[in-house]
Amino acid sequence: MNVFWFIPTHGDSRYLGTAEGGRAVSHDYMKQVAVAADTLGYDGVLLPTGRSCEDAWVTASSLIDATRSLKFLVAVRPGLTAPSLSARMAATFDRLSGGRLLINVVTGGDPAEQEGDGIFGTHEERYELTDEFLRIWRDLLSNAQEPGGTVDFNGKHLRIKGGTVMYPPVQTPYPPLYFGGSSEQARDLAAEQVDVYLTWGEAPAAVAEKIADLRARAALKGRTLRFGIRFHVIVRETAEAAWAAADALISKLDDETIAKAQEKFAAMDSEGQRRMAALHGGRRDKLEVSPNLWAGVGLVRGGAGTALVGDPQTVADRMREYADLGIDTFILSGYPHLEESYRFAELVFPLLPRAQKTGLPGFSVSGPFGEMVANTYAPALKVAES
Repeated sequence: MNVFWFIPTHGDSRYLGTAEGGRAVSHDYMKQVAVAADTLGYDGVLLPTGRSCEDAWVTASSLIDATRSLKFLVAVRPGLTAPSLSARMAATFDRLSGGRLLINVVTGGDPAEQEGDGIFGTHEERYELTDEFLRIWRDLLSNAQEPGGTVDFNGKHLRIKGGTVMYPPVQTPYPPLYFGGSSEQARDLAAEQVDVYLTWGEAPAAVAEKIADLRARAALKGRTLRFGIRFHVIVRETAEAAWAAADALISKLDDETIAKAQEKFAAMDSEGQRRMAALHGGRRDKLEVSPNLWAGVGLVRGGAGTALVGDPQTVADRMREYADLGIDTFILSGYPHLEESYRFAELVFPLLPRAQKTGLPGFSVSGPFGEMVANTYAPALKVAES
């Protein structure tokens, strides 16, 4: 089981939908979250993309030297950059980080945001563009392993002649491609071109349907896929405390803000966003949409809108349910992200079927754990049973 955390490049908060308890985006804070994720043993971090975020590539690049083993899941946006430039950026990042780059392919589902970035076209045309972009991108980096290799492509949306990447990435043939989308076109694209299919956190039955469908589509192409899922997490030592924390997260949120957010989401042409909104319908009174699966985040947050809520064992058990369906990568976040990265790692990591990291490369962590008692006694170290 791979567990990732999240770098909040769009800001952070203790309460959703309000400036109260909010934290501004700063490099120092993002570095704190990245270093915490690295030292706590998370496998990687996701950096979001879009006009409401600091740029993912610049941010991730600034965090390479602050971390040692952490991988960075960074977005490419077909249509914003040429595939050749994107391929060179990926190769350079992968080389400078020692092979720690993962690529999140984001087609986008908000027409207004797309148009603000100069991308016009229908939902269908955006996926056609993404398909052509990935064919060129993959060929460029695959050919980078062979000196002198070039790429020619003449498509409906993109054209390239004699394209080349001279410095190959560390990972061959290229850094792994992650991608999420619920529409028919998105599923077909994933089956043919990507390595890991991502879904937002829906109920297990809905996730099982997606996985079965994607496996069948990939099999028709002679391929196999891995699967990942995106959740928020609210874990406390008791279930009662966890649900109280969930209630507190939206306690400052007013109905007008919810209505405005839902109106905006309804204008998007993302099938995944439609499915997220349908879980709660903008209502506060039906937010537990499946056992321990809470849709309160989606009242005002686009994209991933659900959280796993409960005590450590319950949350670990729910994650195992998804793992049994075929999910091997969990991309998590919590509010505020710094404190919750510690809370989740300390409470849930010992209960998960994953390789435990005892320290960063080159370091040996030993000695007392916890605050010394009466300046004399070291507290006993108890290891949780898995």
